[in-house]
Amino acid sequence: MKSINDDGSTQDLDPQSDHSSDYLAHPNSNPQPHPHTRRPRGFAAAASATTNSVAKGKKEREKEKERTKLRERHRRAITSRMLAGLRQYGNFPLPARADMNDVLAALAREAGWVVDADGTTYRQCPPPSNMGSFAAKSVESQLSGGSLRNCSVKETIENQTSVLRIDECLSPASIDSVVIAERDSRNEKYTNASPINTVDCLEADQLMQDIHSGVHENDFTGTPYVPVYVKLPAGIINKFCQLIDPEGIREELMHMKSLNVDGVVVDCWWGIVEGWSSQKYVWSGYRELFNIVRNFKLKLQVVMAFHECGGNDSSDALISLPQWVLDIGKENQDIFFTDREGRRNTECLSWGIDKERVLKGRTGIEVYFDMMRSFRTEFDDLFAEGLIYAVEVGLGASGELKYPSFSERMGWRYPGIGEFQCYDKYLQHSLRKAAKLRGHSFWARGPDNAGHYNSMPHETGFFCERGDYDNYYGRFFLHWYSQTLIDHADNVLSLATLAFEETKIIVKVPAVYWWYKTPSHAAELTAGYHNPTNQDGYYPVFEVLRKHGVTLKFVCLGFHLSSQEANESLIDPEGLSWQVLNSAWDRGLMAGGENALLCYDREGYKRLVDMAKPRNDPDHRHFSFFVYQQPSLLQANVCLSELDFFVKCMHGEMTDP
Repeated sequence: MKSINDDGSTQDLDPQSDHSSDYLAHPNSNPQPHPHTRRPRGFAAAASATTNSVAKGKKEREKEKERTKLRERHRRAITSRMLAGLRQYGNFPLPARADMNDVLAALAREAGWVVDADGTTYRQCPPPSNMGSFAAKSVESQLSGGSLRNCSVKETIENQTSVLRIDECLSPASIDSVVIAERDSRNEKYTNASPINTVDCLEADQLMQDIHSGVHENDFTGTPYVPVYVKLPAGIINKFCQLIDPEGIREELMHMKSLNVDGVVVDCWWGIVEGWSSQKYVWSGYRELFNIVRNFKLKLQVVMAFHECGGNDSSDALISLPQWVLDIGKENQDIFFTDREGRRNTECLSWGIDKERVLKGRTGIEVYFDMMRSFRTEFDDLFAEGLIYAVEVGLGASGELKYPSFSERMGWRYPGIGEFQCYDKYLQHSLRKAAKLRGHSFWARGPDNAGHYNSMPHETGFFCERGDYDNYYGRFFLHWYSQTLIDHADNVLSLATLAFEETKIIVKVPAVYWWYKTPSHAAELTAGYHNPTNQDGYYPVFEVLRKHGVTLKFVCLGFHLSSQEANESLIDPEGLSWQVLNSAWDRGLMAGGENALLCYDREGYKRLVDMAKPRNDPDHRHFSFFVYQQPSLLQANVCLSELDFFVKCMHGEMTDP
């Protein structure tokens, strides 16, 4: 209903509207007309519509990006759980960064198929009942033309026809049944024969495969030459930088020379060289030792050891950090790594003070650089004559690039997951700064459900399957934690390359292999490597190493782990070694190795040689050196004949009888 106003305009008197109700309540009053926004016309209208459509389109694209990210994250999570299940319950040897091709190949191999590197897939020949040993130097593993000549033409044509029919019509699952049915109808004696291999072909083909697998398995003659260095014991120089037993050292070096090793590795301990006063370096004991090494014409690898000796090692020697540093630590305990309960670890300095002037006016990296520069100046003559072959720079606990998350003095026992070491005030300040920069200040804390040193991943809310390690906060914290490790390596190596120009620099990377088969890789996370199943945590570390042109040294296991131990802690040393070494080699890094501190038998030595010189590497990559660790070659538990075998295999001069 409408009414006519005094000015001739009409007014809506719909009872449902607010305007009509006001009019009915005050019939004698003139209601004020409501202002209306003027609609743009012409060019202004077109521009406004264009702006709105662009903004709306941009907003939709952003939403679609987020939806795509969520779908991809969901897909990765499903793939991660599938791969973890295959590794854990199916014992499938999947690579660390497996994709669906790797899964298909593993399933095909489990079903009895052979899958080559280029994807060629075929049935495997049966093992022969009686096969003698044959001597040969080089045999191709593929079926040769000569062996095919032994096949009858009729049988070959018949088998090729069946192969074509199978390839065109059947799925992989049905292929298996058809092939089995066809070969059983022809000859029931060979239960695993391939359709391309008739009875006449089997013996020749299998013969070549046996020769390839048997003769070359223990033949290291002609393989690449890998230099071998023997590490000298830690206690040969006392805390006053004096060589304890020169004659014993000479006798040990004489044994090394007889074994034809290439050189020795010597730890130069910060706690000895600068042990009593800041910036007062004593090198006298090391000068005497290096002169003895020079007389035997052995090369030197020197370790800049900025950590404590005797904390987690089996060595009897105890070499602490410099006394003046420990005195500072009594007043300011935050210069040391700290766990969640506030316990301090004096094994090495916290990376939080790398750029804090808390060490008598110097920062952490300045202290490291001053010692490296003093060493380079003191032994300039040995660098000039090439006696010092390389310098290893210690970057963390045990000289390795890692947090001290597995400290036995804190109660850790293998295979515990360890604890995060980020609770000193300097690292906490860094965490708060990173959280504020991210826009989530409440993330400035360590995880409160990560368990303790000896927890198992499934016992914690952070490391368990689908745990907090993979939510938004968990990924933020772990990225910051690992980035702190990377930044420390970058800062120290920047100065190390200045101190040791034109000298090979080595960095030791730990082998944290326990809990590797779990989705979270909990032990690696607490050590500082953000390497869960769905992410490569070694890539950013190796990028920094490549930036400075350093050589990687990786700890190798030469002993065989029991199935019970493997099942309890879901270990995978082979998978970890494969990931680390291939990731390093793919980025152009040179890699070396070092054995764990144990005495090995011949089988253990051969496993080390196989790791140093992988047989199946298509690019023929291998270690650039190997460091053999043993308390002393003069001890009764060291078998010199076995060590001689190991050195000759590394040098490519030995065939195992």
